Amino acid sequence: MRYRAVLRYAGLAVILAYCLAPFYWMVVSALRRPTDQFSLTPFPAPMSVANFAAVFGVDVGFGRALLNSLVVAGVATVLTLVVGLSAAYCLARLRFRFKTAAAAIIIATSMFPGISLVVPLLKLFTDIDWINTYQSMIVPSMALALPLAVWNLNAFFRQMPGELEEAAMIDGCTRLGAFRRVILPLAAPGVFTTAIITFVTAWNEFIIALSMVNDKSMQTATVAISRFTGAYSFDQPFGTQMAAGVVVTVPLVVLVLVFQRRIIAGLTAGGLK
Repeated sequence: MRYRAVLRYAGLAVILAYCLAPFYWMVVSALRRPTDQFSLTPFPAPMSVANFAAVFGVDVGFGRALLNSLVVAGVATVLTLVVGLSAAYCLARLRFRFKTAAAAIIIATSMFPGISLVVPLLKLFTDIDWINTYQSMIVPSMALALPLAVWNLNAFFRQMPGELEEAAMIDGCTRLGAFRRVILPLAAPGVFTTAIITFVTAWNEFIIALSMVNDKSMQTATVAISRFTGAYSFDQPFGTQMAAGVVVTVPLVVLVLVFQRRIIAGLTAGGLK
Protein backbone atom coordinates (compact mmCIF):
# COMPACT_ATOMS: atom_id res chain seq x y z
CA MET A 1 0.00 0.00 0.00
CA ARG A 2 2.82 2.36 0.92
CA TYR A 3 4.66 1.38 -2.25
CA ARG A 4 1.66 2.39 -4.34
CA ALA A 5 1.41 5.73 -2.56
CA VAL A 6 5.09 6.44 -3.27
CA LEU A 7 4.60 5.62 -6.94
CA ARG A 8 1.50 7.80 -7.10
CA TYR A 9 3.25 10.84 -5.63
CA ALA A 10 6.34 10.22 -7.75
CA GLY A 11 4.19 10.16 -10.86
CA LEU A 12 2.47 13.39 -9.84
CA ALA A 13 5.84 15.01 -9.19
CA VAL A 14 7.09 14.03 -12.66
CA ILE A 15 3.95 15.39 -14.33
CA LEU A 16 4.14 18.61 -12.31
CA ALA A 17 7.80 19.11 -13.17
CA TYR A 18 7.09 18.43 -16.84
CA CYS A 19 4.31 21.03 -16.91
CA LEU A 20 6.11 23.72 -14.91
CA ALA A 21 9.61 23.36 -16.40
CA PRO A 22 8.95 25.62 -19.44
CA PHE A 23 7.43 28.35 -17.28
CA TYR A 24 10.30 28.08 -14.77
CA TRP A 25 12.89 28.43 -17.52
CA MET A 26 11.01 31.40 -18.95
CA VAL A 27 11.11 33.17 -15.57
CA VAL A 28 14.79 32.34 -15.06
CA SER A 29 15.68 33.59 -18.55
CA ALA A 30 13.72 36.79 -17.99
CA LEU A 31 15.66 37.51 -14.79
CA ARG A 32 19.11 37.09 -16.37
CA ARG A 33 21.24 40.00 -17.49
CA PRO A 34 21.12 40.61 -21.26
CA THR A 35 24.76 39.53 -21.47
CA ASP A 36 23.89 36.19 -19.81
CA GLN A 37 20.73 35.41 -21.75
CA PHE A 38 22.11 32.21 -23.26
CA SER A 39 23.51 30.88 -20.00
CA LEU A 40 22.43 27.34 -19.02
CA THR A 41 22.66 27.76 -15.25
CA PRO A 42 19.42 26.85 -13.42
CA PHE A 43 19.38 30.14 -11.49
CA PRO A 44 20.01 33.71 -12.66
CA ALA A 45 23.24 34.95 -11.08
CA PRO A 46 23.29 37.85 -10.71
CA MET A 47 19.58 38.58 -10.97
CA SER A 48 18.53 41.49 -13.16
CA VAL A 49 15.30 43.23 -14.21
CA ALA A 50 16.87 44.82 -17.28
CA ASN A 51 14.77 42.65 -19.59
CA PHE A 52 11.54 43.81 -17.97
CA ALA A 53 12.66 47.44 -18.22
CA ALA A 54 13.38 46.91 -21.91
CA VAL A 55 9.93 45.37 -22.47
CA PHE A 56 8.21 48.49 -21.17
CA GLY A 57 10.53 50.89 -22.94
CA VAL A 58 9.01 53.93 -24.58
CA ASP A 59 9.67 52.77 -28.12
CA VAL A 60 8.39 49.22 -27.64
CA GLY A 61 4.70 50.00 -27.04
CA PHE A 62 4.13 46.84 -25.03
CA GLY A 63 1.86 48.61 -22.54
CA ARG A 64 -0.51 49.56 -25.36
CA ALA A 65 -0.35 45.98 -26.65
CA LEU A 66 -1.42 44.68 -23.22
CA LEU A 67 -4.33 47.11 -23.24
CA ASN A 68 -5.34 45.93 -26.71
CA SER A 69 -5.27 42.31 -25.54
CA LEU A 70 -7.42 43.21 -22.55
CA VAL A 71 -9.97 44.99 -24.75
CA VAL A 72 -10.12 42.17 -27.31
CA ALA A 73 -10.30 39.37 -24.72
CA GLY A 74 -12.79 41.22 -22.50
CA VAL A 75 -15.23 42.18 -25.25
CA ALA A 76 -14.97 38.76 -26.90
CA THR A 77 -15.75 37.10 -23.55
CA VAL A 78 -18.82 39.26 -22.92
CA LEU A 79 -20.21 38.75 -26.43
CA THR A 80 -19.50 35.02 -26.33
CA LEU A 81 -21.40 34.68 -23.05
CA VAL A 82 -24.39 36.65 -24.34
CA VAL A 83 -24.70 34.61 -27.52
CA GLY A 84 -23.63 31.34 -25.90
CA LEU A 85 -26.17 31.59 -23.09
CA SER A 86 -29.00 32.16 -25.55
CA ALA A 87 -27.94 29.34 -27.88
CA ALA A 88 -27.26 26.87 -25.06
CA TYR A 89 -30.60 27.57 -23.40
CA CYS A 90 -32.46 27.09 -26.68
CA LEU A 91 -30.73 23.77 -27.29
CA ALA A 92 -31.43 22.60 -23.75
CA ARG A 93 -35.06 23.66 -23.40
CA LEU A 94 -36.74 24.24 -26.76
CA ARG A 95 -37.98 21.51 -29.08
CA PHE A 96 -37.55 22.11 -32.79
CA ARG A 97 -36.69 20.19 -35.93
CA PHE A 98 -33.05 19.38 -36.62
CA LYS A 99 -32.08 20.21 -33.04
CA THR A 100 -29.51 17.41 -32.93
CA ALA A 101 -28.09 18.48 -36.28
CA ALA A 102 -27.78 22.07 -35.07
CA ALA A 103 -25.87 20.94 -31.99
CA ALA A 104 -23.60 18.77 -34.14
CA ILE A 105 -22.87 21.65 -36.52
CA ILE A 106 -21.98 23.94 -33.61
CA ILE A 107 -19.47 21.42 -32.31
CA ALA A 108 -18.16 20.67 -35.79
CA THR A 109 -17.21 24.33 -36.29
CA SER A 110 -14.71 24.01 -33.45
CA MET A 111 -12.79 21.39 -35.45
CA PHE A 112 -11.61 23.88 -38.07
CA PRO A 113 -8.06 25.13 -37.38
CA GLY A 114 -7.72 28.88 -37.08
CA ILE A 115 -5.19 29.07 -39.92
CA SER A 116 -7.83 27.80 -42.37
CA LEU A 117 -9.97 30.87 -41.66
CA VAL A 118 -7.29 33.48 -42.18
CA VAL A 119 -7.54 33.91 -45.97
CA PRO A 120 -11.36 34.21 -46.23
CA LEU A 121 -11.50 36.46 -43.17
CA LEU A 122 -8.73 38.65 -44.54
CA LYS A 123 -10.62 39.02 -47.83
CA LEU A 124 -13.89 39.79 -46.03
CA PHE A 125 -12.40 42.29 -43.58
CA THR A 126 -10.52 44.04 -46.36
CA ASP A 127 -13.74 44.49 -48.32
CA ILE A 128 -15.61 45.96 -45.34
CA ASP A 129 -12.62 48.05 -44.15
CA TRP A 130 -12.11 46.21 -40.88
CA ILE A 131 -8.33 45.76 -41.12
CA ASN A 132 -6.47 47.31 -38.14
CA THR A 133 -9.60 47.44 -36.00
CA TYR A 134 -10.64 45.77 -32.76
CA GLN A 135 -13.62 44.06 -34.38
CA SER A 136 -11.35 42.22 -36.83
CA MET A 137 -9.86 40.43 -33.79
CA ILE A 138 -12.92 40.26 -31.54
CA VAL A 139 -15.32 38.63 -34.01
CA PRO A 140 -13.00 35.72 -34.97
CA SER A 141 -12.03 35.17 -31.32
CA MET A 142 -15.68 35.06 -30.40
CA ALA A 143 -16.45 32.61 -33.22
CA LEU A 144 -13.61 30.29 -32.17
CA ALA A 145 -14.69 30.27 -28.50
CA LEU A 146 -18.45 30.08 -29.07
CA PRO A 147 -18.79 26.31 -29.80
CA LEU A 148 -17.07 25.38 -26.54
CA ALA A 149 -19.14 27.95 -24.64
CA VAL A 150 -22.41 26.63 -26.06
CA TRP A 151 -21.50 23.01 -25.34
CA ASN A 152 -20.35 23.76 -21.80
CA LEU A 153 -23.38 25.88 -20.90
CA ASN A 154 -25.77 23.44 -22.54
CA ALA A 155 -24.60 20.77 -20.08
CA PHE A 156 -25.62 22.96 -17.15
CA PHE A 157 -29.02 23.87 -18.49
CA ARG A 158 -29.86 20.27 -19.36
CA GLN A 159 -29.14 19.01 -15.85
CA MET A 160 -31.55 21.56 -14.33
CA PRO A 161 -35.15 20.34 -13.99
CA GLY A 162 -37.69 22.10 -16.19
CA GLU A 163 -40.02 22.39 -13.20
CA LEU A 164 -37.95 25.33 -12.00
CA GLU A 165 -39.06 27.49 -14.92
CA GLU A 166 -42.62 26.17 -14.75
CA ALA A 167 -42.88 27.16 -11.09
CA ALA A 168 -41.52 30.62 -11.84
CA MET A 169 -43.91 31.09 -14.75
CA ILE A 170 -46.85 30.04 -12.56
CA ASP A 171 -45.79 32.78 -10.15
CA GLY A 172 -46.03 35.33 -12.96
CA CYS A 173 -42.61 35.29 -14.63
CA THR A 174 -42.24 35.17 -18.37
CA ARG A 175 -39.89 32.55 -19.83
CA LEU A 176 -37.22 35.22 -20.12
CA GLY A 177 -37.85 36.32 -16.54
CA ALA A 178 -37.62 32.72 -15.31
CA PHE A 179 -34.36 32.29 -17.15
CA ARG A 180 -32.91 35.51 -15.73
CA ARG A 181 -34.13 35.12 -12.14
CA VAL A 182 -33.99 31.35 -11.62
CA ILE A 183 -31.88 29.48 -14.17
CA LEU A 184 -29.05 31.95 -14.65
CA PRO A 185 -28.14 32.23 -10.92
CA LEU A 186 -28.13 28.44 -10.61
CA ALA A 187 -25.89 28.16 -13.68
CA ALA A 188 -23.40 30.71 -12.30
CA PRO A 189 -20.56 28.15 -11.85
CA GLY A 190 -20.86 27.13 -15.49
CA VAL A 191 -21.07 30.72 -16.68
CA PHE A 192 -18.01 31.65 -14.64
CA THR A 193 -16.01 28.69 -15.92
CA THR A 194 -16.99 29.45 -19.51
CA ALA A 195 -15.99 33.09 -19.06
CA ILE A 196 -12.53 32.13 -17.77
CA ILE A 197 -11.91 29.64 -20.59
CA THR A 198 -13.11 32.12 -23.21
CA PHE A 199 -10.97 34.93 -21.81
CA VAL A 200 -7.84 32.76 -21.74
CA THR A 201 -8.50 31.58 -25.31
CA ALA A 202 -8.98 35.13 -26.61
CA TRP A 203 -6.00 36.43 -24.63
CA ASN A 204 -3.66 33.81 -26.13
CA GLU A 205 -4.97 34.08 -29.72
CA PHE A 206 -2.16 34.82 -32.17
CA ILE A 207 -2.70 33.91 -35.82
CA ILE A 208 -5.84 36.04 -36.37
CA ALA A 209 -4.37 39.07 -34.59
CA LEU A 210 -1.15 38.72 -36.59
CA SER A 211 -2.98 38.54 -39.91
CA MET A 212 -5.61 41.23 -39.41
CA VAL A 213 -3.47 43.96 -37.84
CA ASN A 214 -0.33 45.60 -39.19
CA ASP A 215 -0.64 48.84 -37.24
CA LYS A 216 1.72 48.74 -34.26
CA SER A 217 -0.70 50.70 -32.07
CA MET A 218 -3.42 48.05 -32.58
CA GLN A 219 -1.40 44.87 -32.15
CA THR A 220 -2.05 42.58 -29.18
CA ALA A 221 0.54 41.40 -26.66
CA THR A 222 1.14 38.04 -28.34
CA VAL A 223 1.86 39.74 -31.67
CA ALA A 224 4.06 42.35 -30.00
CA ILE A 225 6.21 39.62 -28.46
CA SER A 226 6.74 37.96 -31.84
CA ARG A 227 7.87 41.27 -33.33
CA PHE A 228 10.45 42.17 -30.72
CA THR A 229 13.82 43.00 -32.29
CA GLY A 230 17.26 43.49 -30.80
CA ALA A 231 19.51 46.51 -31.05
CA TYR A 232 20.84 45.15 -34.34
CA SER A 233 19.26 43.06 -37.08
CA PHE A 234 21.34 40.02 -36.13
CA ASP A 235 20.45 40.18 -32.43
CA GLN A 236 18.07 37.66 -30.87
CA PRO A 237 15.97 39.42 -28.18
CA PHE A 238 15.64 36.21 -26.18
CA GLY A 239 15.64 37.90 -22.77
CA THR A 240 13.01 40.50 -23.58
CA GLN A 241 10.78 37.89 -25.21
CA MET A 242 10.97 35.76 -22.05
CA ALA A 243 10.23 38.79 -19.87
CA ALA A 244 7.23 39.71 -22.02
CA GLY A 245 6.06 36.09 -21.85
CA VAL A 246 6.15 36.27 -18.05
CA VAL A 247 4.15 39.51 -18.07
CA VAL A 248 1.52 37.98 -20.36
CA THR A 249 1.32 34.65 -18.52
CA VAL A 250 1.36 35.71 -14.87
CA PRO A 251 -2.10 37.41 -14.92
CA LEU A 252 -3.67 34.23 -16.31
CA VAL A 253 -1.93 32.07 -13.71
CA VAL A 254 -3.08 34.36 -10.91
CA LEU A 255 -6.61 34.41 -12.31
CA VAL A 256 -6.81 30.62 -12.41
CA LEU A 257 -5.27 30.21 -8.93
CA VAL A 258 -7.63 32.74 -7.35
CA PHE A 259 -10.75 31.23 -8.92
CA GLN A 260 -9.66 27.60 -9.13
CA ARG A 261 -12.40 26.39 -6.79
CA ARG A 262 -15.08 28.02 -8.92
CA ILE A 263 -13.53 26.67 -12.10
CA ILE A 264 -13.38 23.12 -10.74
CA ALA A 265 -16.95 23.41 -9.49
CA GLY A 266 -18.05 24.64 -12.88
CA LEU A 267 -16.28 21.86 -14.78
CA THR A 268 -17.75 19.13 -12.57
CA ALA A 269 -21.24 20.44 -11.82
CA GLY A 270 -22.43 19.90 -15.38
CA GLY A 271 -21.92 16.17 -15.06
CA LEU A 272 -24.05 15.80 -11.93
CA LYS A 273 -27.74 15.04 -11.96
